[in-house]
Amino acid sequence: MQCRSCASSLSRPGDYCLVCRTANADTVVLDLGRSRATVATLTGDSVVGRRTVTTTPETDGERVRSELRSFAGQIADEVHRKRPEEVYATGDRAVLRAVRAELHYPFYRIDAEDPIEGVRERRGEPALEVVEASVGEKLGGAHSTLVGGRTGRDALRVVAGHPHVKKIVPGPIDAGGSGSRTGVRAKATRADTNGNVRLLLRDGSSVQENRVVTTAGERDLGERVRADLNEALAEADLA
Repeated sequence: MQCRSCASSLSRPGDYCLVCRTANADTVVLDLGRSRATVATLTGDSVVGRRTVTTTPETDGERVRSELRSFAGQIADEVHRKRPEEVYATGDRAVLRAVRAELHYPFYRIDAEDPIEGVRERRGEPALEVVEASVGEKLGGAHSTLVGGRTGRDALRVVAGHPHVKKIVPGPIDAGGSGSRTGVRAKATRADTNGNVRLLLRDGSSVQENRVVTTAGERDLGERVRADLNEALAEADLA
């Protein structure tokens, strides 16, 4: 494949051109299995390239962590070659979480039998503004007391890492809920008419409702963000 701008030869279809500094793809779709991952590169709705990355999963302690990091790193390297505007991913949660940690592009989870077709359908929806602020900047009341202490703060960081979240405002703690032995749990609730959601943190009988301001602007788009947040929390074993 040649660069669509300067016609220089590209090592792989959709690669970013290092000669004229031009992107040749706008989206990467990841279908992530525990031993096999497919990296599909799209320009508009057209697939311009696919590449498969494989690993042999380990089963013992530190070897598992090392092998998973290596696998995720190889997948992330394929994404970096493209310099995409956005990345969509589905599949094994452990792999998805590890790959997400390696990337700095707007990153979305997608739940579809055919992930590429799912991305194409999602393109027909209104585009949402991407917030470039850091996680720390989004945590407006980060000094506030949070349910679950450090784990509760981890949940807020997962939510703040979403590209369509503007700000999180921690709310008061209600200690009158029903008891639970499941540890700290987090859940994003139904979006309001402005597309904003509430993040409920529960720890035993304590419940905290935190306001999450998004770029959605209306309920239907807010529901899309809510679903994505709950999937991210599940991946982090916080839901």
